[in-house]
Amino acid sequence: MNRRDFLGKATVGTGLLLLPRLSAAHPVRRARRLTILHTNDWHSRIDPFPDDGGRNANQGGAARRAALIADIRSVEEEVLLLDSGDIFQGTPYFNYFLGEVEMKLMSEMGYDAATIGNHDFDGGMENLATQLQHANFPLLSANYDFTGTPLAGRTEPYRVFDKGGIRVGVFGLGIELAGLVPEQLYGATTYQDPIHRGNEMGRYLRTAEKCDLVVCLSHLGFRYRDEKVSDVSLATASEHIDIILGGHTHTFLDQPVTVANAIGAPTIINQVGFGGLRLGRLDVAFPKKGETRCVACSNLHV
Repeated sequence: MNRRDFLGKATVGTGLLLLPRLSAAHPVRRARRLTILHTNDWHSRIDPFPDDGGRNANQGGAARRAALIADIRSVEEEVLLLDSGDIFQGTPYFNYFLGEVEMKLMSEMGYDAATIGNHDFDGGMENLATQLQHANFPLLSANYDFTGTPLAGRTEPYRVFDKGGIRVGVFGLGIELAGLVPEQLYGATTYQDPIHRGNEMGRYLRTAEKCDLVVCLSHLGFRYRDEKVSDVSLATASEHIDIILGGHTHTFLDQPVTVANAIGAPTIINQVGFGGLRLGRLDVAFPKKGETRCVACSNLHV
C-alpha cells in the first residue's frame, strides 16, 4: 500500500455520520470535499512525552504533528486546521517563553484559527496580546467582551473561510472565567452566555453569511454531571451549528458523538484529549447542491 492509499484509508476510520437536514441515501462523490483537522489542550507540549515508562511515553510532539499535517495536505486539496484552546501552560517552554514558541509553531503548521482557553490567560491579557504578534492566524471568541482590556480589537468573533467554493463559518466560545482564573489575569473581560451567543453566531453564519458549514471552536468542556454549560448542552440548544470541536475537559473520544439539536437535527461533537497526542480529522463531502452531505471521522494518533 502506498502512502496516498494509506492516508486515504485513514480518513474513514469510524464510518459516516450525517450532518443536518440531509439524508445518506445517495452515494458520496468526491466533487467537493473539505478536510478539517483539529487539536485542543496541547498545553505547551512541544516535545514528545518523556521516555519514563508512562502510558504516553514517546508519544506526541509538535514535529510529529507537523509531519502528519503536511502528509495530509499533500493528499487533500482543501484543508482547514483549527484549535480549541489551552495552547499555553504545562511545560517549561511556556514558563520561559510565555507562549511565543507555541504561536510560532502553530503559524508554521498553518493553523487557520483557534479559540481561547482558560490557561491562555495564565500569563495575563497583556502577555496574550503580545504573543499574538507571533501568530498569523486569528483567535476567535464570540462570548468574551474584551472592551477596555489589552485584548480589545485583537480577537474576532468569527471568520468565514472559502475552501474550494465551500463556505465554512467558524466561531469560538470560551468557558466562564470567574472562579476558574484569577481575576487579575482576565481583568475587565465580560463573559457572555455561550448558548445565547452560540445561537446568534450560528444563525448569522447560516443566514447572513450563507455558510455551507458552521463550526464552533468550544472551550466549554464536553459534558458535566451538573447544569454547567458544555458542548452537549450547547448542541442540544442550537439550531444552526453543524460541528462542535471541543476542549477543556481533556476528553479522548475514539469517535465523534452525535447529539440531536433543538430542531431534531444532528450536531457532531469531537474532542481529542490533551497534550497533542491525537489529531482530529473530519472529512466533509458536498457532492452537489441538494445531495448528501456527510462526514467521515478518524482521530489520528500523533
